[in-house]
Amino acid sequence: MDIKRSGSQPSGNGPAEYFTGTVRIDPLNQPPAPARVLAVSVTFEPGARTAWHTHPLGQTLIVTSGCGWVQSEGGPKEEIRPGDVVWCPPGEKHWHGATTTTAMTHIAILEHLNGKTVEWMEQVSDEQYQAPVSLAFGKVGGLETRGK
Repeated sequence: MDIKRSGSQPSGNGPAEYFTGTVRIDPLNQPPAPARVLAVSVTFEPGARTAWHTHPLGQTLIVTSGCGWVQSEGGPKEEIRPGDVVWCPPGEKHWHGATTTTAMTHIAILEHLNGKTVEWMEQVSDEQYQAPVSLAFGKVGGLETRGK
């Protein structure tokens, strides 16, 4: 058994090539092979977001605080709040981040496939980021949200 004590793993900044704005990444769990899972807590300050990206084995997001947005390519932008769980299927191009006025923290859970967990793409444009929000919950594009 391995217990990672709170504060025992250093935080990191989200690199500018993959994120817009101020993003802090706190590692939670990355056990050695043959395990494939990776879990991190990611905090997006207001206006911060990921670039467009995909995951070879998908990604689960668990929103823990604040208010954020998530969007899959071709789908509407949706609001996410604490307690919401988002499943991003393998290969689904998407982005996520804080709203313009409120920070958001989520736990991201993903798996390694041949040493990769993510394929980064272009930055989300300001026009895409500022698009209207859909108020619907459920399955939109390939993303699935579950409200509490």
